[in-house]
Amino acid sequence: MPEISAAERGDIEPPEAWQAGDESRGGVDIGVRLLKLRKSRGLTLQDVSAMTGVSASAFSKIERNELSPTISTMQRIAHGLDVELVTLLSSGQDNSTVSFAGRRAISRAGSGSKHTTGTCNNVLLCADLKNKRATPILTTVTARSPDEYPAWAKSEAEIFVMVLEGTLVVHSRLYEPLELNKGDSVYYDATTEHTWTSKGVANAVVLWVLVDL
Repeated sequence: MPEISAAERGDIEPPEAWQAGDESRGGVDIGVRLLKLRKSRGLTLQDVSAMTGVSASAFSKIERNELSPTISTMQRIAHGLDVELVTLLSSGQDNSTVSFAGRRAISRAGSGSKHTTGTCNNVLLCADLKNKRATPILTTVTARSPDEYPAWAKSEAEIFVMVLEGTLVVHSRLYEPLELNKGDSVYYDATTEHTWTSKGVANAVVLWVLVDL
């Protein structure tokens, strides 16, 4: 959400914007899903740590559902394990593993795969459509300060964000904080550390698209 920190390299366990408990994981048991995936590939915690950049200790806690990782952390895990982000976070079935002309997915109002952390409430849209480079997400930003993100987001991706409600502040290691109001949008390279906060009483609601490079 600049030079990689020790926490990001997995040298230490990053506190990150993680929450404990079932309510933080939405309707998907991410821990069980990751444990099964790791075991099916015969990987140790040290193996997945080296592949994803997430510390073995943190990965173990995610598997035990003691920590709910941010979207950025889940994308790092997805990249490291060579799977799609929506495969890890979606509660739907994979109905479109083969690319073909005319395929589509529809998300009705109020639907989607939910993933909640201590700083954002996320809903992955059209998550049942796999093998796509762009992941649309509807997010309510509850954080009010960058200090609520001990580890800022950074990933091999590009991001488009449009504000639907409220005021969003995009923080970056390269730029001054960018304030976006309803109707404003931005497209940026996510390889630089960044994070989001809401400004004012109301939480910012944004529609954003995560585009894999």
